[in-house]
Amino acid sequence: MTATMDALRAEWLKLRTVSSSPWLMAGVVALTVGVGAAVMAANKCPAGTGCLEDTTKLSLTGTQFGQAVVAILAVLPVCDEYSTGMIRVTLAAIPRRPAVLAAKAAIIGGLALVAGGVAILGSLLAARLVLPGQGAYAADGFRALSLADNSTLRAAAGSVLYLGLVALFSTGLAALIRDSAVTIGVVFGALYLFPIVAAFVANPVWHRRLERYSPMAGLNIQATTGLKDLAVGPWAGLGVLAIWAAVALLAGGLTMALRDA
Repeated sequence: MTATMDALRAEWLKLRTVSSSPWLMAGVVALTVGVGAAVMAANKCPAGTGCLEDTTKLSLTGTQFGQAVVAILAVLPVCDEYSTGMIRVTLAAIPRRPAVLAAKAAIIGGLALVAGGVAILGSLLAARLVLPGQGAYAADGFRALSLADNSTLRAAAGSVLYLGLVALFSTGLAALIRDSAVTIGVVFGALYLFPIVAAFVANPVWHRRLERYSPMAGLNIQATTGLKDLAVGPWAGLGVLAIWAAVALLAGGLTMALRDA
């Protein structure tokens, strides 16, 4: 327990002194809210019929872009420590390598959750301001997005968890690969390549499999309509990403334990 607490304090101190961390957290918020607002502003609801889109999911579209900054936020502290050789100092002070990786994952994941929480709340606020101007009128049955609504609450809370899991996934890969540029490329490939490939797969069975097992299946947590048409359910999709994150952390932990720093 002492070693774990020491590792947590050390990782928190290191991240507090890294100047890029606050800027990257701000970037998560700005990109998530900004893209979401832009997408909502570009979608006009037909007059008299109300919005045909899932407005909750539409308001959270920026998550797909904010996750890229979350990945960078998670990768840089780990890989920079290896590139500068500071990891040797860390492991000399705390020889229990699994505790070191667990502490890194906890602190980085916590920062991602904080930034994600602010970003998602900002996106919902933007939706309340933007959507009425796009034809989402109460007279057409549109209700302003509110966390008091169970579906909206699930989508919002799940989106925050999604960003936290992306951070854990990226942390594990960073410990495994140790090179920031390569790791960021692998993370981006894992997150964005599956949907691109699925779009070009004509076979319905393989198309559905790619959607089901992609890390971005976790974004199904944002859906509040048409749930029966999803390749995998909202919470199950988030579970898929959790498995990716767990495998990455396990691989990263084994690499730290078996390879020299």
